[in-house]
Amino acid sequence: MHQIKKEFARNLRKESTPEEKKVWEALRNRKFMGLKFRRQHVLKGFVVDFYCHSLNLSIEIDGKIHEKQAEYDLLRQALIEEKGIRFIRMTNQEINHNIEKLYNEIKKFLK
Repeated sequence: MHQIKKEFARNLRKESTPEEKKVWEALRNRKFMGLKFRRQHVLKGFVVDFYCHSLNLSIEIDGKIHEKQAEYDLLRQALIEEKGIRFIRMTNQEINHNIEKLYNEIKKFLK
């Protein structure tokens, strides 16, 4: 099952949304505060958009598809949070209009 999830994550990386690409460009290669982020990472049996192991932090960028699966997303998040992983959830619109908000949210987890 894990191998199937890894393949699914690989396909998601190939089909990233413009907003995911924008976030990845800002986070990749330790560009943001020297933190290592992974993209489309398998975590506790689920694929999360971005993950920073040192902060135990998942970042989810929600597009239109998430409007239809909001209940599933909240359940999935709750199951992952039970393992001590924290979440930042932002919409595509927030990323496009104020990516600084994401940076500020990440900085809160550094304290």
